[in-house]
This record gives sequence, C-alpha cells and structure tokens, in this order.
Amino acid sequence: MEGHRQPVFSVAAEVMKELAHVASHRRPKQPSRTRVTVLTTAAAAAVALTSQAANAAPGEKPSKDEVKSKVDKLYHDSELATDKYNGAKEKQDKLEKEISDLQDQVARGQGDLNELRDGLGLMASSQYRSGGIDPSVQLFLSSDPDDYLDKASAMDQLSSQQVETLKKVQEKQRTLAQQRKEAAEKLKDLADTRKTLGEKKKEIQGKLADAQKLLNTLTAQEKADLAAEEQRASRSAGDRVDLGNEKPASGRGAAALAAAETQLGKPYVSGGSGPNSYDCSGLTQWAYAQAGVSITRTTYTQENDGTKIGRGELAPGDLVFFNNLGHVGLYAGNNTIIHAPKPGTVVRFESMNTIGTFQFGVRV
Repeated sequence: MEGHRQPVFSVAAEVMKELAHVASHRRPKQPSRTRVTVLTTAAAAAVALTSQAANAAPGEKPSKDEVKSKVDKLYHDSELATDKYNGAKEKQDKLEKEISDLQDQVARGQGDLNELRDGLGLMASSQYRSGGIDPSVQLFLSSDPDDYLDKASAMDQLSSQQVETLKKVQEKQRTLAQQRKEAAEKLKDLADTRKTLGEKKKEIQGKLADAQKLLNTLTAQEKADLAAEEQRASRSAGDRVDLGNEKPASGRGAAALAAAETQLGKPYVSGGSGPNSYDCSGLTQWAYAQAGVSITRTTYTQENDGTKIGRGELAPGDLVFFNNLGHVGLYAGNNTIIHAPKPGTVVRFESMNTIGTFQFGVRV
C-alpha cells in the first residue's frame, strides 16, 4: 500500500508548495484565473485522496457470506487437487507392483540363463579333459551367441540339441534386455509420479490452510451460524420423505447404498478411502467394493464406470456427479444423496439442491 500512497502525498505537497510560493511574494505576478482554478482543484483532490488513503482500512473484513463463498471455492479446488493426488497415488501403486513383477521376472530369467551357461561350461570342461574343446562348444561359450550364429560356418556340425540350447540362450538374453529396459522406463515414470504426488499434496495443504485462515477471521457467532447452516444441510435417514415415484434400486446399487449408510458420521479426510475416513470418491469406491463391485478411485474415472443417465432416471445407488466432476456421491432417493462433502464435515445425507451444479448420474 505504501507504494500507492506516496504519489498522493507528493501531489498534495507540491500543490501546497506552489500556492505558498504564489502567496509569499510581496508583489506577486497575478496568476491567471485558469491557473488558480487548476491549482485549487488539484489541491482539493489531493487532500481528499490523502484523507481516503489515511482512513482506508488496510484489509477490510469480509462478511460471513463472503468468507463462506471463498472457503467453499477453496474446498472445491482442494477436492479437485485431491482427485489428482488420488489418481497419482493409484498410478504409483500400480507402477510399484509392475516394477516388482518385472524385477522378479528378470531375476528368474537371469537364473535360467546362468543354468544354461553352467551347462555349457560343464560340456566344455568335459571336452577339455578329453582332448580339447570342439569349435561348436566354443560357439556355445560366446558372450554374443547372435554374432557367432550369424558368422559360424560350422553350423552343420552342431546337433539339433546344441542348436536348441543356443536358441534358448539367445531368447533369454533378448527377453532380459527388454525387461530391464521396461523396468528402467517404469522407474522413471514412478519418479515423475512421486513428484506429482508431492506437488498435489502441497497444493491441497495450501488451499486448506487458506480456508482455515479465512474461517479464523469470523467471530464466534458467525462460526456458530455457519455450523447451523451445515447442520440444516445435513439430513438424516429419518428426515427423508418418500416421494413415491423413485425408480427401484438395482441389486448392486442397493447393496452399495446400504454399505454407505453404515459409514454415516465418519469424517471427511482428503485422500481417505475407508474404513475410518473418506473423501467423496473414496466413499463411493468403498461402498461398491462392499457390494462386490470394483470401481476406480477418482471422480474423473468413475464417470466411466457405468452408463451415464439424466437426473430423471436416477435410482438409489447410482453415482451422481456435480461441479465439473469436482464431486461425487451415491443417490439415496427422493432428491437426496449420501456423500463425504468436504473438510470439517462427516459422511451424511444431503439434498441435491444444496450441493452445486448437477452434471449426470452413472449406473454402475
């Protein structure tokens, strides 16, 4: 702010100085009417600006509704970042398993190759003791069987069994080279994924910290009013009214919904996937797992885990998406969903009208 105030005070000072200079001369040169008018107007404006700058609050306190709007936006952004984090975490787990499997394959393949080479060594030793090493066995012992097979003029001297052994060595070497290359590429991908994880975690923590700072600007009464609004948004199972026009739930949808209801009251935690805490897509994934159905981890992948449907086609247990894939819950019937809403809340029922912009449903 200081950088903006200085010009105001400078203008005021310069104008006052000019007026004082005019008034201080015993026989002043009569200033033109226009000059006096301009100077007087500038002085008045400068004084007014100076007064405004001096009286303006350094940071005007936002209202409760403004704080709630900003906090909700931060929570929405943190949920999007959480989804990216969850996707990266899922990818990391998959890569770690694939790398482990590849490393096991390489170890087994190297063991097989060593056995083949040991067998060739025994054959060479036997021939050496009997008076020398046959050229075909020298071929076997080459560190580059491909090269020898290409160049060997004595191929017709090899038995079919010897040729088969050489081919096995060749194939094993090729496989090992490919597996090692694939493992190296996946290790690099894993390093990039871990970097993304760290960045998204930092982004989430930053947005949640900013939200908390805003909430800390509220008075105790304002905080109590917000808590009351949250309480009104939450609807228990007994509060829901039977509208009598709901589509019946499918077997798996009903089972997923019943599982989710057992988690009512569990806290929202970014990245939570149960059974002690949840984020929005963590709850839906967990609920369907209890119904014996495997769905993906994030909102932007869960949209592809079934058939997309409109609002009028929803049945209990369907996935429901809001706010540009920023949020997901389970349809519970009668315009209500069960979901893990946001930080500071718990798994609860809530009217779809209070959540945001409905996108579509998905029937798993």
